Amino acid sequence: MDSSDSLDSIVRRGDPDRWLASRFIADPEARADVIALYALNLELARVADAVSEPLMGEIRLTWWREAIDELFAGRPPRRHPVVEALAQAVVRRHLAAEPFAAMIEARLADLDGEAFADLDAIEAYLDATAGALMSLAVASVGGGQAAATGPAARAWGLAGLARLRRLPDSVEGQVLRRRVDEHLAAARAAAAPVAAFPALAYACLARSYAAARTPSELEKRLRLTWAVATGRV
Repeated sequence: MDSSDSLDSIVRRGDPDRWLASRFIADPEARADVIALYALNLELARVADAVSEPLMGEIRLTWWREAIDELFAGRPPRRHPVVEALAQAVVRRHLAAEPFAAMIEARLADLDGEAFADLDAIEAYLDATAGALMSLAVASVGGGQAAATGPAARAWGLAGLARLRRLPDSVEGQVLRRRVDEHLAAARAAAAPVAAFPALAYACLARSYAAARTPSELEKRLRLTWAVATGRV
């Protein structure tokens, strides 16, 4: 990873739905900043699977926490392509430090392998992972603090956890689909600004994933185009 193009390729392979939605960001710099955020998310999400014991995962997450803290302290970025790209994004978009801290802290829970206690615990985790990431991306495309971000991210995150088989049986099937529908309805009611939609439109795919159906590439493109054009997930 030594260029923005390589980060783009990594996100395209590792997070294809968010990558596809990012194609609707017209400004190349804003798109690169969002891709940097998605690349960070991939790095953090992979820590638990990349280590053999929790202590090693904690060391890696501590490295990321310190690297991000240094950016907000005005220090030169560490020589890592994701950190270097984030350094530009933080300055250009005036991003807040808190969502980054929340993303890293939440990933510590991935290391212990414990199941979620209940739906409240699941959604608190999603607020700190999918929600924090979406809020940073929305801010990067000029969407401000869109109220639709929270419920849209919860819908997307619930569907994602279902695909990873990380949800308890009590939150599967009809319960999952109903909860995803409720969050999507709340996101639509919040009426996010049009500028925000390239950074949250991928939530429109959550209903399909919650129903254990993977849409085709053509369907994804059509639904994302409709979501961005209409401002509805």
